[in-house]
Amino acid sequence: MTTDAAPPPGAHTVRPPMTGPSVTAGPGLAERARAVLPPGAHAFYAAGADEGISVAEAAGAWRTRRFAPRVLRDVSAVDTGTELLGSRLAAPVLAGPTAFHRMAHDEGETATAAGVAAAGSLMVLSSRATRHPEDVAAVAGPWWYQVYWLRDHDLTRRQVERATAAGARALVLTVDAPYVPPRNTGGLPLPLPQDDELCRSVGVATRPPGWEQDPSVGFGAIAELHRISGLPVLVKGVLRADDAQACVAAGAAGVIVSNHGGRQLDRAVPSADALPAVAAAVGDRVPVLADGGIETGTDVLAALALGAHAVLIGRPVLWALALDGADGVASLLDSYRSQLRTAMALAGAATVAGIGADLLHR
Repeated sequence: MTTDAAPPPGAHTVRPPMTGPSVTAGPGLAERARAVLPPGAHAFYAAGADEGISVAEAAGAWRTRRFAPRVLRDVSAVDTGTELLGSRLAAPVLAGPTAFHRMAHDEGETATAAGVAAAGSLMVLSSRATRHPEDVAAVAGPWWYQVYWLRDHDLTRRQVERATAAGARALVLTVDAPYVPPRNTGGLPLPLPQDDELCRSVGVATRPPGWEQDPSVGFGAIAELHRISGLPVLVKGVLRADDAQACVAAGAAGVIVSNHGGRQLDRAVPSADALPAVAAAVGDRVPVLADGGIETGTDVLAALALGAHAVLIGRPVLWALALDGADGVASLLDSYRSQLRTAMALAGAATVAGIGADLLHR
């Protein structure tokens, strides 16, 4: 796929026709991807922690929401566009941080970034990426960088400085993974790139002892990351109102409601259930985002009505990447936007700003 430079803020471009299979947002996407992915890759991407209860509950938590649509509103021109921390987006649907994209496609995160840019969206690049930040930046539109606070604090600093120099517009500090629990991958081997290549992508020769997350990290890491980078820092992995308030008080520029795709504490509350209290606690001070099990544009509408400013999509992006590379990712995000536009029109909301809690049936 050939991509042009990212459009200027506010510009929504029309993509050329796809050459591969259409990739549409919906619950059947994972099974389509299973047919083309190496078994170990699919198992790793799909796995949840322990019994997999949180993974199983995620999508259903959004589906339990019911709408009370407005009528006799002018929805002849529905605008899904929004602005988030200075970036104008075609829809409030971002590509969230996920690891090891080269298991899904040879071009890995560069293909993902190209597809995200073509759809007028924003990508959050994982610190466990299999492509260099500079390579991703060369084809991306606006992008953020996800980071863990590692035991080796100097490695954390080097990662952040490299991403900042490459053009990241914000940092996303993931805070719900002090340790990694058992995940139900079936023991299948991962088709990862060579270890030395993966390590070079984050600026080290081999995996050092301090590669793991620092379990002693506290709220002070938020200000420290801002000091190092000068970038806004969003905190990902928040499920409690009091934690959200503490993050904002510590300098967070945004809060992401997430249970890590059900990959950390099994039976953690679904994002859909945690979102209203977090959004109420934060108010209008900073943006609140959410992820986890968002499979359709109607799910996006539910998240926005529950208080989110935008959502992040994780596994579906990987499924789309496996199915059709950059074109698949762009097609997926286009379909989320199209589905959201239809849902907004039927709900009586002509703009994203017009979506509120009154659209939810109580």
